[in-house]
Amino acid sequence: MRPVLAAAIFLAATPALALDMPSRKAGLWELKMDFVGRNLPGQTMKQCVDAATDKLMNQAYGGASKEACAKQDVSNTGGVMTIDSVCKFGPATVTSHAVVSGSFDSAYSVDVESSHEGGPPMPGGGKSHMKIAAKWLGACEAGQKPGDIIMANGMKMNILEMTPPGAPRR
Repeated sequence: MRPVLAAAIFLAATPALALDMPSRKAGLWELKMDFVGRNLPGQTMKQCVDAATDKLMNQAYGGASKEACAKQDVSNTGGVMTIDSVCKFGPATVTSHAVVSGSFDSAYSVDVESSHEGGPPMPGGGKSHMKIAAKWLGACEAGQKPGDIIMANGMKMNILEMTPPGAPRR
């Protein structure tokens, strides 16, 4: 699967995550994404982050803005964040329920269920369920710089080079 397609799938499933999430510890993070109930292989990527690029990823690629969402309910109980949202993307409305747990210093998980109504047809009938398991691996490897995303097939891109027009830059 091409990295841009993997990122698009990830973003389509996570409109709730544009909220102010805690910053991850600087260094190299491994993210394993599992698309539950889909005939799609899981995806693994590594991200080299520092505070600035982590914030940029959340702002620019974390999902919908508050203006696009009729509902963004967030609760945090015992370190488990639950996010329920209803957001509009053009003619499409995406309803999501996300549960985020763990530590942004060592390992966390995200479980997102979404439904999509209106707009172009989505594979799987407009419903998606994705689980993400993330763990901190240590310092970024030699030759890596903050913002680097390394796919399992070795393909590398940098978030600073992918920033959409109008998004804040570091």
